[in-house]
Amino acid sequence: MFSVPDDRAEQRTCLICGDRATGLHYGIISCEGCKGFFKRSICNKRVYRCSRDKNCVMSRKQRNRCQYCRLLKCLQMGMNRKAIREDGMPGGRNKSIGPVQISEEEIERIMSGQEFEEEANHWSNHGDSDHSSPGNRASESNQPSPGSTLSSSRSVELNGFMAFREQYMGMSVPPHYQYIPHLFSYSGHSPLLPPQARSLDPQSYSLIHQLVSAEDLEPLGTPMLIEDGYAVTQAELFALLCRLADELLFRQIAWIKKLPFFCELSIKDYTCLLSSTWQELILLSSLTVYSKQIFGELADVTAKYSPSDEELHRFSDEGMEVIERLIYLYHKFHQLKVSNEEYACMKAINFLNQDIRGLTSASQLEQLNKRYWYICQDFTEYKYTHQPNRFPDLMMCLPEIRYIAGKMVNVPLEQLPLLFKVVLHSCKTSVGKE
Repeated sequence: MFSVPDDRAEQRTCLICGDRATGLHYGIISCEGCKGFFKRSICNKRVYRCSRDKNCVMSRKQRNRCQYCRLLKCLQMGMNRKAIREDGMPGGRNKSIGPVQISEEEIERIMSGQEFEEEANHWSNHGDSDHSSPGNRASESNQPSPGSTLSSSRSVELNGFMAFREQYMGMSVPPHYQYIPHLFSYSGHSPLLPPQARSLDPQSYSLIHQLVSAEDLEPLGTPMLIEDGYAVTQAELFALLCRLADELLFRQIAWIKKLPFFCELSIKDYTCLLSSTWQELILLSSLTVYSKQIFGELADVTAKYSPSDEELHRFSDEGMEVIERLIYLYHKFHQLKVSNEEYACMKAINFLNQDIRGLTSASQLEQLNKRYWYICQDFTEYKYTHQPNRFPDLMMCLPEIRYIAGKMVNVPLEQLPLLFKVVLHSCKTSVGKE
């Protein structure tokens, strides 16, 4: 979108919350926070609920307390949802379009999710794209962004997270927190045939064994034990998170040197790949092979950290989105119970991303990516015969991991202790009740 000149921007305030406006966003003068909130709400097809009378006060300090009323005001003030890019990328489309006026009936259709359901039915009736082949691989270039593939069909009650909010924020919370809905729906697929007995290709078995052998599956060595009654400070928790990241990064560097295709690529390409994917690799390993420690020992440490009121109120919208997506992804992996073999394949596929800039052998990377894609598919279909959607489910996790890793870069470092506390608390609480 285009910005208001600097000399006038200081005099303008956001029409939604009254914060300092940064320009004309989706047709109206607004701040960065409300611009981002509106885009996420529309792209992710969010359906919110108001626990009061749908007339909550919108201000800079209170705008995060009721997402329903915030989106409602965005629509009432004329924010144009059709100016949002369909690919979820920064910037907008139809920049000349200003505020729009829509009827109360149309606003109600958006707020209730009815419009999103009709859109979903339209695309379902016209077929669904195939996400289960390397031709539509989980890469940034040809997969729709996670935000554009979400639907409003399901919401999950986050008892742990709501309890956390009530404990620290001292405010009432809606009965259902609108959460990342089901990402892996294949309603457009034809009925599946009965599973057939099959064998695993010997070459697939050999390459998977080599991948697993390259992994360091030993428990993390960073101490995460803490005395009872000890109050952990923000600085201490942040230092612990840094030490864990260091150990996990070191393990990724050692892993590269043991890969079965290590001699097939240049050191320059390996350096480029690692610098672009290390956060994704750490996130994937934390959610799978090291999850018992991360969501066990580390969760116990974060439980002894109490954030201040200032930390809670300054927490960013970007941080909230990362929290939602991490919790959802944790539950997806917990449901799938990803094996070491599948993890090793997923990691290799994510690492071999030929769309990264600066690579000298992109075509070779593409062939390697396809090789391990098919190997993973072969193994999954052989090992989990009665879970025909398992392989697509696993592959659809990869663009979500990339999206989350990219979003975490925008979360201020001082907010990471609180972010991890909320995520680990919510996941451990919900799993403990299963």
